[in-house]
Amino acid sequence: MSTLKLDVNMYKDLLKQYIETKNEQSLYRAEQFSKHSIQQNISPEEIIHVHVEALHELYPDLSEEIGNSMNFLLETMISYGLAYQEYQALREKQLELKSEISVAANMQQTLLSTTKPSIDGLDIGATSYPAKQMNGDYYHFVQDQQGSLGIAIADVIGKGVPAALSMSMIKYSMDSFPENKMHPSIVLEGMNRVVERNVDPSMFITMFYGLYNPETHHFQYASAGHEPGFYYYAQEDTFYDIEAKGLLLGVDRSSTYKEYSQPIHEGDMIILLTDGVTECRVGERFIERDEIVDVIREYKHLPAQEITEQVYHYFERLQDFEMKDDFTMIIIKREV
Repeated sequence: MSTLKLDVNMYKDLLKQYIETKNEQSLYRAEQFSKHSIQQNISPEEIIHVHVEALHELYPDLSEEIGNSMNFLLETMISYGLAYQEYQALREKQLELKSEISVAANMQQTLLSTTKPSIDGLDIGATSYPAKQMNGDYYHFVQDQQGSLGIAIADVIGKGVPAALSMSMIKYSMDSFPENKMHPSIVLEGMNRVVERNVDPSMFITMFYGLYNPETHHFQYASAGHEPGFYYYAQEDTFYDIEAKGLLLGVDRSSTYKEYSQPIHEGDMIILLTDGVTECRVGERFIERDEIVDVIREYKHLPAQEITEQVYHYFERLQDFEMKDDFTMIIIKREV
């Protein structure tokens, strides 16, 4: 006796018992039959097929309309079974990919980690949150042989794995620079050549690099198309844009970058950021730069790290806790 015939007889007995008694015991046996079918990897359309055969054996005079309706159900379940198998396969691939991205995100966090330095007379804060699992923003601190503090902040125009890979390349390229050649213009020119050789032309990277001298309290900087930051002049209680012109990294291998200088007085602040801060959206509109200044002003009495965190949480709430872009902010405050 074939397995299918045995299944039909078993199912026929269960069906007949339920039709005649309509009791809980027959339903329980049907439940056990379903579990057994799942264990044997029997598809829903096979069970419908068994049901049709059992009905015809129990009721040979079954009306043509009922028979046709059961055939319709059988065809429907065949289509459903095929679609469900495809869904399950895609679901498994999705879960596998999600797991791999989670591992990659943790690796990226480790690879891109940087140590916030402790320098007498400076209060330093840095906050970076990805909009998704992978971060397309990057920031880095480095001290050269003369004790000056180098500050890099970069942004890949794009998201996901390609952006994350580009940021990893930026990080390792930065680590390869000799510490005695950390002037902003030299750094950006070197990074421009690296990006031009190694990054797909469809991807764009902006970068800002500054060099703070704790002896003279001068801040030298250059920009490769990066979002302008802010300079807070404490004596006047005024915020100014940090304007610096320069071409995006990787566009032209021969690009040069103009270097600027800014004296930093007691109580002054340097605020560097990515466009995930300035392009925060509220409804259909983007916020104005003056709104960012107002939020920073509200918290400027706090330590630098707390300012960056408070500003992030403010804009997170403003966007209903769904940030549309990666958020990075660095604050360098000269202590009084």
